[in-house]
Formats: sequence, structure tokens, C-alpha cells
Amino acid sequence: MALNIKPLADRVLIAPGPAETTTASGLIIPDNAKEKPQKGTVVAVGNGKVDEPLTVKVGDTVLYGKYGGTDLKLDGTDYLMMRESDILAII
Repeated sequence: MALNIKPLADRVLIAPGPAETTTASGLIIPDNAKEKPQKGTVVAVGNGKVDEPLTVKVGDTVLYGKYGGTDLKLDGTDYLMMRESDILAII
């Protein structure tokens, strides 16, 4: 599915991974207690800056800060738009 959005400069569009639904011991986590996921897949990237080319590419799985990015909803799907500097690691 092609997205009709192109991030500008050093911004990256990320599809967050699913939130945890159970704990390690098997307890079910209710919807109001689920934590925001900190792992996702890059679905679109900007062109970078002249002096700072982007290091992430579409399809990379990344870790990002808990409160990083701006929440977006496109075509009924949730995404995060953030600067590449808010990404902590590529995994």
C-alpha cells in the first residue's frame, strides 16, 4: 500500500508496533493500562538535510523514545512522525 505522504527534511514516518497485551507471567493488560510501544517500522523518510543525510530507510525496524514524535492517523492507521534524531537505534 503506497502512502500519500512524504516527510520533509530529516523527518521519518513510523508505523508503531503492537502494544503488549499480556505480561511475562501471563496476566492480561487492560486497554487503559497498555503502554505506548517504543518499537516500529519506518514507512516513509524525508530527503535529509544538506549536511546531515538520513541513515534510516524504509523497512527498518527502529527503537524510539516513549514520548517522541507526533501521532498521526492516515487512512484509519496510526503512525508517528518524528525527526531522525529522536530514533534511538535500528534493530
